[in-house]
Amino acid sequence: MTQLVCGNHLAFSCDVAKEHDVQNTFEEIEKHLGQVNFLVNAAGINRDSLLIRTKTEDMVSQLHTNLLGSMLTCKAAMRTMIQQQGGSIVNVGSITGLKGNSGQSAYSASKGGLVGFSRALAKEVAKKKIRVNVVAPGFVHTDMTKDLKEEHLKNSIPLGRFGETIEVAHAILFLLESPYITGHVLVVDGGLQLVM
Repeated sequence: MTQLVCGNHLAFSCDVAKEHDVQNTFEEIEKHLGQVNFLVNAAGINRDSLLIRTKTEDMVSQLHTNLLGSMLTCKAAMRTMIQQQGGSIVNVGSITGLKGNSGQSAYSASKGGLVGFSRALAKEVAKKKIRVNVVAPGFVHTDMTKDLKEEHLKNSIPLGRFGETIEVAHAILFLLESPYITGHVLVVDGGLQLVM
């Protein structure tokens, strides 16, 4: 595990698909910063391909990072959140986890699984005053979308453009700070779900 210090912030590198790495990272976070009040799971990878051409290892890596990684980090955060009787978790999904997308069956499965997991966990921990929600972005300017044909795709988005990461961040912050919302999926996609 690598620790970086940036001003008043600490950053740790961690393989979220490895439980031992996750546990060690949370121990370090708690040692340096104290209790964990908020958790945002935004690690994600995609290996786009039609299912018939998708390698098994690509399916597994997407499920491990996109779904298992979020499950492991939520599990690690639960220890302190249950003790302190409160916390807020936002898992970053995708519109494809709700609607599916051709050529993204494994990715869609991992993000769809994240929705089911988050809603089930929200029910499990509500009595402990822990909230669990999902933000499901559409096309957003990130490393994942840099090779897409934006000019063609933005014509299918009612708002006529890709989103920006700051717009997704605003949605995440809204859910982190909304004390009466849990088990919710907030779609941030410029209206794409209306036409998919």
